[in-house]
Amino acid sequence: MGFELTEEQKMIRAMVRQFAREEVLPRAAERDRTKEFPGEILRKMGELGLMGMNVPQEYNGAGVDSVSYSLALMEIAYACASTAVIMSVHNSVACGPIYLFGSDYLREKYLKRLAAGQMIGSFALTEPEAGSDPASQRSKAVKDGDHYVINGNKIFITTGKNSDLTVVTAFTTREKKHRGISAFVVEKGTPGFYVGKEEDKMGLLASDTVELIFEDCRVPKENLLGKEGDGFVIAMTSLDGGRIGIASQSVGVAQACLDASISYAKERVQFGRAIAQFQGLRWMIADMATEIEAARLLTFNAAAMKDRRENFSSAASMAKVYASEMANRTAYRALQIHGGYGYMRDFPVERYYRDARVFTLYEGTSEIQRKVISDSLLGR
Repeated sequence: MGFELTEEQKMIRAMVRQFAREEVLPRAAERDRTKEFPGEILRKMGELGLMGMNVPQEYNGAGVDSVSYSLALMEIAYACASTAVIMSVHNSVACGPIYLFGSDYLREKYLKRLAAGQMIGSFALTEPEAGSDPASQRSKAVKDGDHYVINGNKIFITTGKNSDLTVVTAFTTREKKHRGISAFVVEKGTPGFYVGKEEDKMGLLASDTVELIFEDCRVPKENLLGKEGDGFVIAMTSLDGGRIGIASQSVGVAQACLDASISYAKERVQFGRAIAQFQGLRWMIADMATEIEAARLLTFNAAAMKDRRENFSSAASMAKVYASEMANRTAYRALQIHGGYGYMRDFPVERYYRDARVFTLYEGTSEIQRKVISDSLLGR
């Protein structure tokens, strides 16, 4: 099955590609070394409409389809995976739940600024005892008059240090298990809301990953998303869209690996000829290109199903598990093609290799994706 892009989708891809290659790529390696958060780049991305791509224009979003969003994210990831994950989290699991489940009040107060890139959002679900099993979380929110009082701590929160608000989950009725989880919008500066330990990571070094601490954090009742007990559905719905984002990131990084490998193979001479002439290497390149194309089509399919309002949960998991594992295989091959040079930070494939590793972990591990897929086929 082919997938023909519309003229609008091609224009969006061309626009984002130019921006990514001219504005994001040149200092990507430096930001990786210094762990510099790309704040100025994100501001420009907001001006281009990249920080609220699926948000309607009435809320300052670009109002484009999910395939266009996927294309844009692929191009940003090609240039800098750290910037791409910030964009993905912001769009999918910050803007997404506020638009889909937020009141008119929350949309007016927060979504307009998020979609314009004037605020950056994050998503806080994971806890020390609750990774793949969100029902094991211990955070709680107790109603107290016109507020909810939240206590607990979240870990591995992307952009938690630099975000202006976070969508956070906590139990309002623990006895109901996952049906007792609720979701709230908590703004930076709220008393009792603190940034804890910043993680020292293997990759994605220009994107912060931190612990968030809630100690008697009083949140206005108006900041509840949906109604009490909707938190689990909000989280799972948001993660379905987020998995399309991770698949898109994976394709973008893998494409960068392939292009770097082709360029290097044509220039590197061994045994009197360019290594691109050796069959073993040529077949590695062929496998990389084939797998990237398969991942791209799986990702487009999931995005198109989302746009058609079909049940895309399994399709998103298929795209995420295949694309993320493909990106790791492709990064491995790219480093192998570069030989010893690929292990050195002078060459970008070293960064691609480190960045790609987390794609099979966050927003649902590969094992969780296979559970989603198998449950859709066999039942639970």
